[in-house]
Amino acid sequence: MQFGMIGSGSWATALAKLLTDNGNNINWWIRNNDTIKTIKTRRHNPHYLHAAYFNVSQLSLSNNIAETVANSDVLVIATPSAYIEDALKQLDKNALKGKKIISAIKGILPAKNQLLNDFLQEEFGFGIENYYTVLGPCHAEEVASEKLSYLTFSGKDEAAAKELAQYFKTDYLNVVTNHDVEGVQFAAILKNIYALGAGIAHGLEYGDNFLSVYITNAADEMVRFLKLLVWNNETEEEQKNINYSSSVYLGDLLVTCYSLYSRNRTFGNMIGKGYSVKAAQLELNMVAEGYNASKCIDIKNEMVKANIPIAHTIYEILWKGMSASEGFKRIESLLI
Repeated sequence: MQFGMIGSGSWATALAKLLTDNGNNINWWIRNNDTIKTIKTRRHNPHYLHAAYFNVSQLSLSNNIAETVANSDVLVIATPSAYIEDALKQLDKNALKGKKIISAIKGILPAKNQLLNDFLQEEFGFGIENYYTVLGPCHAEEVASEKLSYLTFSGKDEAAAKELAQYFKTDYLNVVTNHDVEGVQFAAILKNIYALGAGIAHGLEYGDNFLSVYITNAADEMVRFLKLLVWNNETEEEQKNINYSSSVYLGDLLVTCYSLYSRNRTFGNMIGKGYSVKAAQLELNMVAEGYNASKCIDIKNEMVKANIPIAHTIYEILWKGMSASEGFKRIESLLI
């Protein structure tokens, strides 16, 4: 099995480390040629996870995405959701034929409010039967430092997802599988919004007691949204097999809201302290997926009318000019 990695951020670097630690050679598409040169000479990514060192003989590095795709059987896509369309549109319409794709994207593609699998179907005729996701709770920094972490691999064919997951399993990384491909992706999108809100609350100097109540209510919101948008298409038996208290749903929400590694929490903290959105983006110098996601989910919710007032309020703070303090006074009145 020949893997290709699309992306060079912290999460792509962590996943590349998992694959190479298991003895796999990988084709790695990196847009910036200077980054490629540094990895070849210094053996680590100069911008992210400096502690993760690579045996460069296991890496085939290229800034030509078509070359990386052509030479790979399984593509791991780990770029920010806002940028993946531009990257993939460089490919021929038949470039993904016969491939498997593992999405490590934790956001929604903003141009048409699409999950990656919907974009791939529309642009490349790529079927969901060959599409898998890999999601947390798992921070790249802890993978780099080899602290025990868990990843959930989802696929319509759960047995095939389990087989792919074994390539990533190490002494410090456990793997779980499920079949809820759309649900886990929307859960990851929503948890980034709620984590951004948790950061705003911290910036406004709310304490841990408030935050625990906030996260509990956010978890309920997430389930309400998923039931209406995704799980209503599942059979009764399939719905029974979805445990929304498991790690890929509740666990990922918890770690993203609480962890100091969370860029969404960090971004929100700056908003709560009075930064403008633009100033927070410049200061963070990394993509906080929850920012675009808040707008996309608000638009999506116009279809299903789920009761998600926390997510809607965060959208109004980020996109409609509502002050953070006013927004959280509203949220205070809603929590139970």
